[in-house]
Amino acid sequence: MIAAVPPKPARSSPGGPGTSTERAEAFIAERRDLAVALGRGLAEHLQDTEELRVRLRAALAALADPAYLAGQQFVAPDIGPTLGVRTPLLTALRKGFRGATRNDSPTALLLAADRLLREPVLEARWFAFGILDVTLARETERSWQLLRRAGREAADWITVDSLAHPVGRGVLAEPYRWAELEQLVFSPSRWERRLVGSTIATIPFIDRTAGRRPEVAAHGLKLLAQLIGEDQPDVQKALAWAYRSMAAVDRPATTAALDGEAATAAATGDGYRAWVIRDALPKLDLDDAIRIRAGLDGLRRRPGAPATSPAAATAARFSTLPLGQPTPEPPLT
Repeated sequence: MIAAVPPKPARSSPGGPGTSTERAEAFIAERRDLAVALGRGLAEHLQDTEELRVRLRAALAALADPAYLAGQQFVAPDIGPTLGVRTPLLTALRKGFRGATRNDSPTALLLAADRLLREPVLEARWFAFGILDVTLARETERSWQLLRRAGREAADWITVDSLAHPVGRGVLAEPYRWAELEQLVFSPSRWERRLVGSTIATIPFIDRTAGRRPEVAAHGLKLLAQLIGEDQPDVQKALAWAYRSMAAVDRPATTAALDGEAATAAATGDGYRAWVIRDALPKLDLDDAIRIRAGLDGLRRRPGAPATSPAAATAARFSTLPLGQPTPEPPLT
């Protein structure tokens, strides 16, 4: 625990004494118990979603860190409204709420999540993701409806990667959901395409038994093969992350997949494909990584070059159809 670590000598900095990491650890340690208590308090207002919304906003404001807010805006310049609540404190807030609502009906929890997903402040939506992570076990279909809506509305990588955990849990609970991920590879939204990669990357760590079965790598590598060659850096990063995760599930199959993609990249001069492969190589056996890297020598991304992924080529053939357009949101049923 943080309290058991001997304090290090303070270092001067513009933000005050100590390193930024030490200040962050101290900030979290000072507020963790408060976050759990605030989460328990929120549970008292579960039946009144409007009051819950107001109380959650106040709780988030009490836990906010201006330094972290500045960091969020730096690493995700296009992020929407946030307050700057550090992840461990948001986790502690969820923990308190989850413990206090463990005997409440999934319907009440779903209605609360539905309301919070409509909040402009992103931490409220991320809090709702934690609710849906719980309700998936008992109300899988209705929870999935809300997760899909959240995916359509996502507009930054932090939200997408936060959403990947409950989406991955939903896929593991009902394997036919792989087909829904397959549809997202053709989405006009780069954030939904990133969600495919982020979900595949996360699945092996949601459940270290079910998430590491051979069929996970089979499904995951098939979808990654559709997306590699993507021209959007936000998606490329998620694809490389996903390949690294698949190496933990089935390293031989992942190595073979990257071998094939490397041959394609070399034959076509595909810098987009090469970037993803290089970023995934650290999780392969060293000899394989060295061999594949050598075959990519000189290949670099060229800004403005068109996407080369099979998914992009398929989507282009249907570009005149009204696919991926916003549709009226159905009521939660």
